[in-house]
Amino acid sequence: MSETTLPPVYDPAGVEEKRYQFWLQGEYFKAANDPGRIPFTIVIPPPNVTGSLHMGHALNNTVQDILIRWRRMQGYDVLWLPGSDHAGIATQNVVEKHLAEEGIDSRELGREKFQEKVWEWKEKYHSRIVSQLYRLGVSCDWSRERFTMDEGCSRAVRKVFVDLYRHGLIYRGDYMINWCPRCHTALSDIEVEHENESSKITHIRYPLADGSGHIIVATTRPETMLGDTAIAVNPDDERYRDLVGRKVILPLLNRELPIVADDYVDPEFGSGAVKVTPGHDPNDLAIGQRHGLEVIKIIDEDARMTEAAGPYKGLDRFECRRLVVTNLEKLGLIEKIEDYEHALGRCQRCHTIVEPLISRQWFARMKPLAEPALEAVNAGKTVFIPSRFKRIYQNWVENIRDWCISRQLWWGHRIPAWYCSCGEIIVDYEEPQRCPSCGGSSFEQDPDVLDTWFSSGLWPFSTLGWPDRTTDLDHFFPTSVLVTAYDIIFFWVARMMFMSLEFMKEVPFHTVYITGLVRDAQGRKMSKSLGNGIDPLEIIEEYGADTLRFTLVTGQAPGNDQRFRQDSVEAARNFANKIWNASRFVLMNLFDEGESGSSIQLFDPAIPPEGLKRADRWILHSYNKTVQRVNELLENYELGEAARLIYDYLWNDFCDWYVELSKHYLYSKKDDREAQDDRKLTRSLLVYLLDGVMRLLHPFMPFISEEIWQQLPDRREEALVVGAWPEVSSEIYFPQDNEEMELFQELVRAIRNLRSQVQIPPGLKTRVIVRASDRAAACFREESHHINRLAFADPLVIDADAAKPKQALTEIIGEGIEVYLPLEGIVDLEAEKARLKKELEQLQKEIERTEKKLNNPHFIKKAPPQVVQKEKDRRGEQKTRLLKLQQRLQELS
Repeated sequence: MSETTLPPVYDPAGVEEKRYQFWLQGEYFKAANDPGRIPFTIVIPPPNVTGSLHMGHALNNTVQDILIRWRRMQGYDVLWLPGSDHAGIATQNVVEKHLAEEGIDSRELGREKFQEKVWEWKEKYHSRIVSQLYRLGVSCDWSRERFTMDEGCSRAVRKVFVDLYRHGLIYRGDYMINWCPRCHTALSDIEVEHENESSKITHIRYPLADGSGHIIVATTRPETMLGDTAIAVNPDDERYRDLVGRKVILPLLNRELPIVADDYVDPEFGSGAVKVTPGHDPNDLAIGQRHGLEVIKIIDEDARMTEAAGPYKGLDRFECRRLVVTNLEKLGLIEKIEDYEHALGRCQRCHTIVEPLISRQWFARMKPLAEPALEAVNAGKTVFIPSRFKRIYQNWVENIRDWCISRQLWWGHRIPAWYCSCGEIIVDYEEPQRCPSCGGSSFEQDPDVLDTWFSSGLWPFSTLGWPDRTTDLDHFFPTSVLVTAYDIIFFWVARMMFMSLEFMKEVPFHTVYITGLVRDAQGRKMSKSLGNGIDPLEIIEEYGADTLRFTLVTGQAPGNDQRFRQDSVEAARNFANKIWNASRFVLMNLFDEGESGSSIQLFDPAIPPEGLKRADRWILHSYNKTVQRVNELLENYELGEAARLIYDYLWNDFCDWYVELSKHYLYSKKDDREAQDDRKLTRSLLVYLLDGVMRLLHPFMPFISEEIWQQLPDRREEALVVGAWPEVSSEIYFPQDNEEMELFQELVRAIRNLRSQVQIPPGLKTRVIVRASDRAAACFREESHHINRLAFADPLVIDADAAKPKQALTEIIGEGIEVYLPLEGIVDLEAEKARLKKELEQLQKEIERTEKKLNNPHFIKKAPPQVVQKEKDRRGEQKTRLLKLQQRLQELS
């Protein structure tokens, strides 16, 4: 028989690089923009140009690639548009840190020189990200790659800003915002992460101005008292009703403050009286506006105390806090200090504690933009997978506040607003030549840039050429599916909905597929601080990209986090090796000496040939049902289940059973016409099935499937990546054969199990008796040659009236089928009974130890729940083994 071109051992590194270049050179990833074909579009969630891809990117891109490759094979005009995000604040942070390590102060560089450094960084890390995506096997249309700050996207950003401004949906004003003292920029609400942290709550006595006593207020930020302009109490609080309208003296600065009544105050919190600092708390600002209170700024953009803080000017806010508390204690004005836990806002990027400050910023009015986006989801124009994330989206959109869109950074889209010395503000697509108010020609552009998510919100249509009406935009928009993680539903998904409905009058995508996070084996979030991050490239280097992809997709369900375990990686690697070895076997046994590919009679499911055996009909039926079910699962976005189904079919049905059964015909020593026909038919089926299952596997494991498929004879297409997706065929539907073969498999497994119980060595043939009904008996007799070979059952007695021998092991399968393994003359019964008794005694000791542990209240209370559950599972397994051992001893007696 001829040798295959597949090497004996699968080498992922050699195959993957070769195959990816083959795909690129063939331009198989390029979208045709064919108006006669149905489009299927995904725009990649653009990775930030801040560094390398992590395991979350690997999962996200694997999911996208599976959908893209599947639809491409189904004949859709597929576009997977790649790109990257400038990631304003994140990229500026990493470049500033990088420069600082080289002893360079970015502020001393100036804006233009700093931007040059960032562009250098972008080019370096963009190349790295693209090479990583290549290694993962993503089938993006690289000819259409975009960047959020390329000229086309920048033009789209300017148009959106100007148009929204002209429609009154963007405005500028002095409002309280979240300020990051480290990044020196405003942040939107969703760029602030709130974490529960241990703190102190300080109860301070504020003396009444008339000397008649004091009022106690509780605060977690004693330093902000320097900016107090009132004390507030609830108007229904009987304790303070007589104090409303009177004055207190602000400790340390000796200013008089009024006591005001406001419904916002919770009488149950602290003392029921609160200090009001309108300059540094949004709720206090609202109280101040209702009561006409002065706004005093006592903390600046560096988080240091301003001149308004009097003797504390110049101190860091936390140094000031310590000194204020110390000075209050000296004055006897501290009532008490208690431990307190509360949510503290931190900058999402650098984790510095944010400072609420009143600042002049640009804002987008969100209600008019959000309402159509809410209606679209409510009407089902965009659906979430899983559906529970729809409620999360709805809740946020329903309660949305105006969006602070300006950032005090140097890297990003510059706000297209210019200021004339006469005070005129000109917002336009390009720099103005003349001031419409005074006719002057000297302008200063606003130094701020736009929030990164402003440009990202345009991604589904700006990448297709908008604001121009391109053929790509006409054909590929709206896009089909967005694949993203649940943590950016607010940041990105909602804003794309807002912008698309405003400017395109359509939803940007019909489906939002939400992935979970990839956690470590213990369920912890991967992070640098924990040192538990796993580099996807390291997995690819050691095991191959297909192994990583298959591990990730089989470990996930939409919206759920998954644990990344080493044993799962090794299981996927073993699967790849199993596929390779089985394929190599098939290819090595396709031809007799002197034959070639033209000798293979290609199997046509539409015209099943004569001579199909029960096993042939069963494997065809199983393949057909696998195709049907995989299609159903993919249509429902159950990618992990689809992958597991392909795994089960390939590993169990095809490799473990059909390939083994085929050896009877391939290796037959007979050379008559019937044996030749059987051999030709078996080869034809092996090629058909291997071709079909490689097509099913391709979206999940593209490299190995393409490599194997390319070795098949009589290929009708030039590449599997653009090959046709398998279709269900009604002609290969054989439910009765499927049922009978499943019974046959149960019988073989039962015989093997009985042999293993008494440790009969492989190869030693033993007598087996099967008592079965007429129908099952007929099937077993027809397949007896396979049973003899696979289970070493010789002689095999099949008798509907068979009686159980005195000393035999028994197993019951199906309905009314009993399998007997006579032991006389095969096993030393006394020695076997002694061995089983010894094993039974050892097992009983193990059960006693487990029971003792589970009956220990200290263990149950102190051990983690998963450890306790593990012990309970072990006890269950031990008791099952115990019953089996007792049953075996009884049979031997």
